[in-house]
Amino acid sequence: DVVKAGFRPCKVCKPLQEANEMPDVVKQAVALVKNNLGEKVTDAQLKEQGISPETVRRWFNKHYGMTFQSYARMMRMNNAIKELDAGKKAIDTAFESGYESLSGFNDAFKKMTGHSPTTADGKTIILIDRLTTPIGPMFVCATQQGVCLIEFDDRKNLKAEFDELQKRLNGVMMAGENEHIAQAKTELAQYFAGEREVFDLTLYTPSTEFRESVWQGLRDIPYGTTSSYIGQAKRLGNEKAVRAVASANGQNRIAIVIPCHRVIGKDGSLTGYAGGLARKKWLLDHEAANKNG
Repeated sequence: DVVKAGFRPCKVCKPLQEANEMPDVVKQAVALVKNNLGEKVTDAQLKEQGISPETVRRWFNKHYGMTFQSYARMMRMNNAIKELDAGKKAIDTAFESGYESLSGFNDAFKKMTGHSPTTADGKTIILIDRLTTPIGPMFVCATQQGVCLIEFDDRKNLKAEFDELQKRLNGVMMAGENEHIAQAKTELAQYFAGEREVFDLTLYTPSTEFRESVWQGLRDIPYGTTSSYIGQAKRLGNEKAVRAVASANGQNRIAIVIPCHRVIGKDGSLTGYAGGLARKKWLLDHEAANKNG
């Protein structure tokens, strides 16, 4: 469980900067893990590539709140889960994932996922990865069904949000990437480059019927424009539901893609935003400057 392992939002992010971008030496270490998922990457292997293990460890502890080896184990386990889902036998997957025995693999699998490799009644795997943006790092989470979270890594109460997400989806979080996360990274990069106005991501955001209707209403606000809470409530057919609408906006876990930043006060003031008002202003200015037509 990535939260139990200490995975937490960065404490030193500075808004409106591409803060905490992964240094090249750390990128090299991560690439080494991804290219060698069948074995443990040792300090000796890092040094052979001219990578300082101490530098990598310090960066992961500071920005991920977990060790580099914990991250590497999660990446290997994520790959093992994919192979098991594809029909590979547990014993073959165990040895190909760098484990010396099936029992050791079973123990590690159960510790991370809540069930053994041979049972199908375990928890949903929620993969989590990190990306940098011009206004600070973000976390992206996804299951096999789609993207379930995109948040700035300094969002207030982010750990509680992780906990609630795991509870709602009956899931456990692991470092890793799937096709939904890869697509999210691509589309967000296009958005920040001013090359994308509408997102095509598959989202997985099960909630109450009211919240889902509010979030869909947010997605209906055109790029480069704004709305108000009262405007949202009127479009839902109940202008007295302003507070409920505002609360549902605050429960949105998919920043930017479900664009709650486009909601402002009826007097034109920015009002609140979980990512901070400086980011909200940046996003609105960015969209106004890049809007086609």
